[in-house]
Amino acid sequence: MPTDSQRLAMAVARLSRRLRQERQSTLTPTQLSVLGVVARIGPATPGAIAAVERVRPPSITRVLNHLVECGYVSRAPHPDDGRQLLIELSAEGDRILADERERRDAWLEQHLAALSETERRLLRDATPILTRLAESE
Repeated sequence: MPTDSQRLAMAVARLSRRLRQERQSTLTPTQLSVLGVVARIGPATPGAIAAVERVRPPSITRVLNHLVECGYVSRAPHPDDGRQLLIELSAEGDRILADERERRDAWLEQHLAALSETERRLLRDATPILTRLAESE
């Protein structure tokens, strides 16, 4: 019989997978995640983006190269350190993210509406806890 932590991990993984199925972008989940990080933290170095994504800088470089080629992000020289580059979200990258979020949110809102008020309140109350878990070291 699965433990509470195993049941939680399975439920979160299944929900995450289901939300990813709503994607219509040609970008991979990793590419979309990096795009979302750039949108959230603003112009940043590849190293800073890699730290947020918890991957090594060489891994992020490949992803960023693809996003630059697609026109979803741009590179600019760092104003204080000529050895560094800043990555910034483009208008097209912002549009792609907005479209993906809209589809995901529409699916989630439709399915949340089928839950009872008590169930929706329970999920609202659990959201900060799940966020804290996801962002923990």
